Amino acid sequence: MVSFPNFITLARLCVLPLFLYLLFAKDERAAAALLLGVLGMTDWVDGWFARKFNQVSAFGSVFDPAVDRVLFVVSAVSVLIDGAVPMWLCIAILVREVLVGAMMVVATMMGMERFPVSNNGKWYTFLLMMAVPFLLLAGSTHVTADLALVIGWLCAIPGLALSYYTAVSYVPIVRANLQKGRAAKGLR
Repeated sequence: MVSFPNFITLARLCVLPLFLYLLFAKDERAAAALLLGVLGMTDWVDGWFARKFNQVSAFGSVFDPAVDRVLFVVSAVSVLIDGAVPMWLCIAILVREVLVGAMMVVATMMGMERFPVSNNGKWYTFLLMMAVPFLLLAGSTHVTADLALVIGWLCAIPGLALSYYTAVSYVPIVRANLQKGRAAKGLR
């Protein structure tokens, strides 16, 4: 479905190579951090717009979280390679995203009925989408690097904890929706 929220999501995905170019080809951590922060904030914008103007779609409810996963994985791997963000944080983000992503793909393939992202899911996404750019900025020579370090960790620690709490809380929801979806399709 072509809609403004889906266009924003697509634009976020298409701009991701510019982030990589700024970080690696130009060695501009501050510019890359700013762009990554904007990409993270637009995740909230497309969701708000979709709800506010009744443009929520089945495609968007799959596409937006998929793009979020891509942004998380690409940004975490990139800042890990760059060295601006501690390895343990990047690995913790990546492990969570891969495990939950795999769980959702497998459950969907087995007939799971889709369900909306929880409020905790929205909060951890926001916190981590702000933490990584701030920590990347903290690794730069920008005048705000020290402040960015504090803000980055104030977002990273609760965001990471909430992301794992949310992952665990999704297990019974996935199980219930898998049973519901399979029953609706006449599967056992």
